[in-house]
Amino acid sequence: MSVNVTPHLNFRGQARAALEFYQTVFGGSLATITYADAHNVTAPDEADQIMWGQVESDAGVRIMAYDVPGHTAYEPGIIPLFVSVRGTDADEITAYWNKLADGATVLAPLAPAQWAPLYGMLTDRFGVTWVLDVQAEWDAA
Repeated sequence: MSVNVTPHLNFRGQARAALEFYQTVFGGSLATITYADAHNVTAPDEADQIMWGQVESDAGVRIMAYDVPGHTAYEPGIIPLFVSVRGTDADEITAYWNKLADGATVLAPLAPAQWAPLYGMLTDRFGVTWVLDVQAEWDAA
């Protein structure tokens, strides 16, 4: 089993530029999935924006980012990041979810998603927004 906690930064149309910059800082690989790639376009002008992106360095630095879609409220500085907990074991992720959910506001219930075997988002009782998911291999084909 393996679990990683990763900063997940939120942008409005700047996620690709930010991730490309962080790659120049930390090195490593850059992976992105656009809203079009994921067949999750809600506004045509946002199709090429980042739904999921990550820089992962050889040294273990990992930063995730996405572009908040236009139909979702976005106030920079209000929810500037998520804490992302990603693992390979559904039972382990579910156990973390159940504990974090105590007194939390669930924004997306922990459930299968188009891009992950399990995905959920909540804001805990301290105001921290968490994204938990079970890692899936991405096939862009």
